[in-house]
Amino acid sequence: SFYKFPTIKSFQKWYEIRPNNFRFNVKAPRLITHYKRFSGCENYLDDFYGICRQGLKDKLGCILFQLHPQIKYSDEFLQIIVCSLDLSFENVIEFRDASWWNESVSKTLKKHGIIFSGISYPKLPDALIINGQNLYYRFHGVPVLYKSAYAKEFLQEKLSEITNSKIKEAWIYFNNTWGTAAITN
Repeated sequence: SFYKFPTIKSFQKWYEIRPNNFRFNVKAPRLITHYKRFSGCENYLDDFYGICRQGLKDKLGCILFQLHPQIKYSDEFLQIIVCSLDLSFENVIEFRDASWWNESVSKTLKKHGIIFSGISYPKLPDALIINGQNLYYRFHGVPVLYKSAYAKEFLQEKLSEITNSKIKEAWIYFNNTWGTAAITN
């Protein structure tokens, strides 16, 4: 769904072939986040949310909006993001520039019920960010992006932080898939 705008038909197929207790987290198309950068995207967002709702129904979990690394923090852009999202969904934002790790962003996302995705990504903070009842975290590979495996001790530390927190659900992803690191981790 990131590289190609999804269809209701494809999501309905996913829905049908998965067990009742299975839930999908869907990544918003890069058309919205990278190319248009939320500008003039009202129809795309409406269509995307509608396809998710109709196709995945009760198996829909979170919707991830991964920003382009060139997008730096500004309060104005943060407001554009928040005002663009349909807050009736479980929205997650993944920032790729360190300027977004600040108190204003955390407070604003928490106020609107938007999850701040923690990430393990070269040269970015790797802290778990708990700004609501659910947590979302992506391991991308460090020091080699998309490739490096994580030490068992590092993963145990993250697991301990998660289990000792008061969150309801944790969504954890390994994107270090260039090779076998993600499978091993």
